[in-house]
Amino acid sequence: MNNKITFVDMFCGIGGFHFAFNNLGAKCVFACDNNKYARQTYEFNFKDIEPELFENGYFAEDIVKVDPDDMPDFDIFCAGFPCQPFSTAGYRKGFNDPNRGNMFFEVLRLIKAKRPRAFFLENVKGLTNHDNGRTFHIIQEKLTELGYSFHYKLVKGTDHNVPQLRARTYMVGFRDETTEKSTFVFPESEPLTCTLSDVLGGKCDRIAARALMTMGWAKRIDSPFNWSVYMVDGKEHLITVDESRRLMGFPDSFKFPENMSMSNRRIQLGNAVIVPAIQATARKIIEYIQTADIA
Repeated sequence: MNNKITFVDMFCGIGGFHFAFNNLGAKCVFACDNNKYARQTYEFNFKDIEPELFENGYFAEDIVKVDPDDMPDFDIFCAGFPCQPFSTAGYRKGFNDPNRGNMFFEVLRLIKAKRPRAFFLENVKGLTNHDNGRTFHIIQEKLTELGYSFHYKLVKGTDHNVPQLRARTYMVGFRDETTEKSTFVFPESEPLTCTLSDVLGGKCDRIAARALMTMGWAKRIDSPFNWSVYMVDGKEHLITVDESRRLMGFPDSFKFPENMSMSNRRIQLGNAVIVPAIQATARKIIEYIQTADIA
């Protein structure tokens, strides 16, 4: 891959987008997140890979305060903007959530100002039908008004050989082209050769895990809200943080700071993106930029 491709990592969390794009030779030139624990984990993993982020003030805390003039130019805008306002697991306030629902408009503000060659946004599967589809229509309308094509797809971890049924809405667009004339296509699904039994180290009663969440850890196995306890070799097994890391597709090199609590580790993983799934689409975006000559 062309290592001159650059990207920004907004609402970066613990760095799922960063790992995915870095694996493809792309360079992160700006990142942002307001969670102090996620920021610690992010810097712990990337300070040696991209020291300029932390030495040159390119690791922002509050997207609302980010001045686009202070950001380097870049090719791809990446953001897993807050999903709780649109999630079926929350109150679904959407754009009416005063603290998180308006974060899409901050994304829009920066894309409008910087005019990157492409954007790659991620959110919960419920985004497409929130408020009877009106929320998603606004997102699509606002981005296309800026002169970008708009493509979306519901993607699961199991689509890219990660045994977790975590479905997310991916949104991709390219500058100065219409959706109708765009030839971009999302990657095809891959066979699931890694099963939950492989991750948990024993015979499991399920092929794939339920979606990891930030709360409700260690519910009873017969609870409808259980996502963390499985039958393995005939016994109840509570997935560990390291097993959760593998179920999110993070590399073995990924580490948490030693003083990070187990609760914070679980929350951060529950808020993360699935790296191999992100990487598959990221590869297609980079290839499209290069072959379609997105200036």
